Amino acid sequence: MSDTAMPIDAPETVIDVHHLTKRFGSRKVVDDVSMSVKKGRIHGFLGPNGSGKTTTIRMLCGLLTPDSGDGTCLGFDILTESDRIRRRVGYMTQKFSLYQDLSIRENLEFVARVYGLADARGRASAAIERLGLKGREQQLAGELSGGWKQRLALGACILPEPALLLLDEPTAGVDPKARRDFWNEIHALAADGLSVLVSTHYMDEAERCHEIAYIAYGKLLAQGTVDEVIASTGLVTWTVSGAGVHRLQAELENEPGVDMIAPFGTSLHVAGRDPEALEKAIAPYRERSDLKWQEGEATLEDAFIDLMRRSEDNFQ
Repeated sequence: MSDTAMPIDAPETVIDVHHLTKRFGSRKVVDDVSMSVKKGRIHGFLGPNGSGKTTTIRMLCGLLTPDSGDGTCLGFDILTESDRIRRRVGYMTQKFSLYQDLSIRENLEFVARVYGLADARGRASAAIERLGLKGREQQLAGELSGGWKQRLALGACILPEPALLLLDEPTAGVDPKARRDFWNEIHALAADGLSVLVSTHYMDEAERCHEIAYIAYGKLLAQGTVDEVIASTGLVTWTVSGAGVHRLQAELENEPGVDMIAPFGTSLHVAGRDPEALEKAIAPYRERSDLKWQEGEATLEDAFIDLMRRSEDNFQ
C-alpha cells in the first residue's frame, strides 16, 4: 500500500479516537476526549478560546502526539501512522499561511507542485474556477480581503483532493456574506463525499453542521446533532421582555430553579431543568405589568451557556 492510499477497508467513520489527553507543562489542555466523525458529514467543533479545540485537531492530523489515548483517522493509527494521515488531510489553520507576495495562481500552482500533482497549472485553474476566484488569479494574496484569503486557503486545502478537511476557525474576522458563501462551498464538498471537521464560535454555523461537539476547559461536554445536544440539557426556557427586563437578571440569577439566564437582544432567556422549581422562581415576576413572558424552546446558545456554567474551569 502506498503512503497516500487509503486502507482497503477504509471505514465509514473517518475519525474515531478515544480518551485523548494532552498536557503542556502542568496544564491539561485536552482531557480524556473521545469523538467520531462520519464520512461525508460536517462535524462542528465548538468551544471558547483556550478550550482545547486546536490542540485536538492537531492530534487528529498527526501534528501533535497525545500523551495518552488512541484511535484512527482515515483508518490510520494516529500514534504510528501520522505521516499517512497528513498526506490525506487538508488542514486550514486560523492564520492565513500562504505566501503574501505570490498571486492567487502562483500560490495554488506552488501547492500543487509541493504535492507532486500532475498538471499543476490545470489543477490551479480548476480550483480558481470552482471557488469563484476567476478574474483575480493575478492578484497578490497579501492584497486580498479576509473573505478572499479564506477562499484561496480553502482552494489550497482541497487541491490535492484530501479525504478529510480540518478547518480551524476558518471564518473568524470574515464578513457575513463571505461566511455564507464559504459554508455553501463546504456543504457542496460534503455532498461530494468529503468529510469535514470545523471549529467555530458562531451558533448559526454550528446549526449548519450535521453533528456538533462542544468542548470547554479541555473536556468534551456534549456531542450529537443540534437537536440532541439541546435536548440533553433538559432545559425548559422562558423568554421575557419589557421595560423592567434589564434589572431582572440580577434578581433571578441566584433563585433556586433558575439554571441559566442570559440576555438576548432586548429580552432575557430564563431556563431551568426542573419545570416546577423554575415556575416557582418566576411566578412572582409574571404578575408584573412591565414584563412580558413567553414560554419557548431552548436554543443551541442556551444549551452552550448552560454547559459552560456547569463545567469546571481547570485553567484557573
